[in-house]
Amino acid sequence: MATRVRERPAALTLTPSAEARIAALMARAPEGAVGVKLSTPRRGCSGLAYSVDYVTAADPMDEKIATPGGDFYVDAGSILYLIGSTMDWVEDDFSAGFVFANPNAKGACGCGESFTV
Repeated sequence: MATRVRERPAALTLTPSAEARIAALMARAPEGAVGVKLSTPRRGCSGLAYSVDYVTAADPMDEKIATPGGDFYVDAGSILYLIGSTMDWVEDDFSAGFVFANPNAKGACGCGESFTV
């Protein structure tokens, strides 16, 4: 009897707008970039912040999400803070940026720069 392996859901869901933005970033990525990575470094008044940067090497511990425009990585140390989150790219007349709907966040600072879990 063959053992079936159930595919594990991604820790983070990307909207089509976020995937399009990742594709745009990868289209003009610096030489040597293998993808875009999300991490949650400690900073801001609430404790953790979202940071999106280019990466030049894949870390086997990171969560890899293949998108049509390039690979997206989630920092291994940040996964627990992000499980079940949705990442979107939002633009309006005054600003543009990634926006996160994070069910793990218990609070955020007034400016939206950081969050706490």
